[in-house]
Amino acid sequence: MASLEDLVYLTRPSAGDPEGAVLLLHGRGADERDLYPLFDLIDPDRRLIGITPRAPLMLPPGGAHWYVSREVGYPDPPTFRDSFALLEGWLDLFVAEHGFGLDKVIIGGFSQGAVMAYPLALGAGRPEPAGLMAFSGFLPDVPDFTLDLGDREGFRVALGHGVLDPVIGVEFSRRARELLEDAGCDITYKESQMAHTIDPGYLGALVEWVELTLSD
Repeated sequence: MASLEDLVYLTRPSAGDPEGAVLLLHGRGADERDLYPLFDLIDPDRRLIGITPRAPLMLPPGGAHWYVSREVGYPDPPTFRDSFALLEGWLDLFVAEHGFGLDKVIIGGFSQGAVMAYPLALGAGRPEPAGLMAFSGFLPDVPDFTLDLGDREGFRVALGHGVLDPVIGVEFSRRARELLEDAGCDITYKESQMAHTIDPGYLGALVEWVELTLSD
């Protein structure tokens, strides 16, 4: 039976009755503490529950991983599928236990976490969340795994990437922007003069985006 204990995670509680939640998925080799401080940047009034789960795989050179990484753009299929199945079941259980629907959840991630956030928000057969934030990642190409990029009219997406990124090139987010715009998504996009990291200035600018996304 699925349980919230299937993943280690941290929760930042809301100040009052939560209006929804923000899920942030860390990158390769990090853990659930890595993105936790970002909740105060994107939700300074603490209107939302913040949740940061730890990826299930412990791999060299250390830290937690969502999948085995061999080639940028192409996650290792077995480890990707296993982690995705675990993550989607865990998120659905978390939402149900807190008494609101996925339409009150913003799904976000950085690097490998962004790669997981894309299918969690846009996977075929998945319910649509309130919005998606993807930083320095890519749309995963995995055999027999499909993203639904059909009619996504008005779905809110915030993308960010560093133009100096030597790990995952900015062209991956440019391509994602193109495909998501073609699907009808409402895109907020920023490129920063940074390497493989999240622009804190961009996060501060997303406060209003978060509020509007959850008020729609």
